[in-house]
Amino acid sequence: MTTSSSERGVSLGMPQLPAPAYPDDVRARLEVDAREVVARYPDSRSALLPLLHLVQAEEGHVTRTGMQFCADVLGLTTAEVTAVATFYTMYRRKPSGDYQVGVCTNTLCAVMGGDAIFEELQEHLGVGNGETTGDGKVTLEHIECNAACDYAPVVMVNWEFFDNQTPDSAKRLVDDLRAGRDVAPTRGARLCTFKETARILAGFPDERPGAVEEGGSAGPASLVGLRLAKGETAPARVVHPRDGGPHDEQQDRTAHHPSPAEHLSSHDAPQDSSASDPAHPAGPVAEEGE
Repeated sequence: MTTSSSERGVSLGMPQLPAPAYPDDVRARLEVDAREVVARYPDSRSALLPLLHLVQAEEGHVTRTGMQFCADVLGLTTAEVTAVATFYTMYRRKPSGDYQVGVCTNTLCAVMGGDAIFEELQEHLGVGNGETTGDGKVTLEHIECNAACDYAPVVMVNWEFFDNQTPDSAKRLVDDLRAGRDVAPTRGARLCTFKETARILAGFPDERPGAVEEGGSAGPASLVGLRLAKGETAPARVVHPRDGGPHDEQQDRTAHHPSPAEHLSSHDAPQDSSASDPAHPAGPVAEEGE
């Protein structure tokens, strides 16, 4: 006896209809921007990545309409565009919040407290990974690596850094975002919405007053290796010694307490990590062999 596809719980469905077109005024505006983007490259298909950011800036995520637009502009198939849009995680495939809050849960950030931060934010916001709060303000996700291990655990908001986080500082951060308060990252320019960020990533000027100057440079923790390579001695300590770790009076005298200029964000928590606080949710860090 055979069973039908419906009895087996398989729905063949109908073929997906073509993507709806942008309204004429929107398409005309995007075509002007797209021509500017394509003109930067000797091969037009090289413009696909910034064009995907451009259409993401329009709707907050990459829609089927946006992918069809990219295909039309570049003379590609929608399959070719979809293959790229689904490969890179910076392109959102569904509606998301004004602020993309990414918690690094890769190895170093995880052991320094990233896992605890992510778990508490899920409970605090009432959302899971990749989900958005009901007010449309915050989308929470875990990220494999924010490339900022020297400031672990790290949270990013719309790709701007918030260093040395704890569960409490991260919860204050998302509360301020949802309340519409001004939020300054540790390094980089003031926050803008995800749509505005996407347009900047498409290669268009950041028009916020003073934003370029606010970009800053590498922080002290990132520059320790460079100073050592130059032969400089006694570099400033950027974190306190681990509890129970070997340190003498000379080390204590040179212990470095981060200044406001080094930690620009009011949401930084430079000392309350599992390396410096035995009561931290991630647990105390023991010396090797203990």
